[in-house]
Formats: sequence, C-alpha cells, structure tokens
Amino acid sequence: MTDALPVPLHLQSFLGLDYGQKRTGVATGNRLLRTATPQGTVRAEGDARFAPLQAWISEWQPDALVVGVPFHPDGAEHENTRRARRFARQLRGRFGLPVYEVDERYSTTEARSAGAQDADAASACIILEQFLRSLE
Repeated sequence: MTDALPVPLHLQSFLGLDYGQKRTGVATGNRLLRTATPQGTVRAEGDARFAPLQAWISEWQPDALVVGVPFHPDGAEHENTRRARRFARQLRGRFGLPVYEVDERYSTTEARSAGAQDADAASACIILEQFLRSLE
C-alpha cells in the first residue's frame, strides 16, 4: 500500500512497472502533474528483462521506481506477491534507485476493461498514478 509513504520531495520522476513472469509493463510519470503515461511492455523472462529496463531507465532518468505488487482480494499474499517483491529487490540492487511497492490488485482488470491495447503498460500506468496520488 502507498498510504502515507514518506517519499522525499526531491524524488520527482518515476518509472512504474507492472511485473509479470513473461511481460513487464512500463509507464513514466512525475510528481508535479501526478499523471503517468504508458510506455510499452518488456516481453522477456528472468534476467533478460533487465537490459530493456536499463534502456528505459537510461532514456527517462527516473528518480525512483514503482513496482506493482499483487495480493489476493482479501489482502493475503501469494506466489506472485513474492515474485514481485523479489523483482523490486533486484531492481534496487541492479540500478541503485529507490523502489516503492504499490498494491496493484485489479490494475490489469481495470486496464483491460478500459479497452487498453497494451494492458501491461496501461496497468503500469494505473499503478504509477495510484502511487502519485498518494504523495503529499
């Protein structure tokens, strides 16, 4: 969850990620406008996903990363919760950027119901906008 997360004011630009085992959606956004824009989807598994993510980080130069972490409807964790948290830890270690985790229940369903052509990127956008709205 992102309620009352202490995010330092100097962190202004963010890259949002909707982690999946085969696809990871990417969105960019900033604190000033509190909006996000879908950028695309990395279609790679395991460590192969980090090279394309490095390219996005190099291009957009975000101050921090935001990763969606899924939970069951009742808030319980499951295997994908653990995978997404591991991915967040790997991002911290590889890129040296702050990484924030956001509860992303229903983001992909919301993206699909809105008619998104790239549901993964749209879901990353929803995750990032949820995070940005929670900032003080």
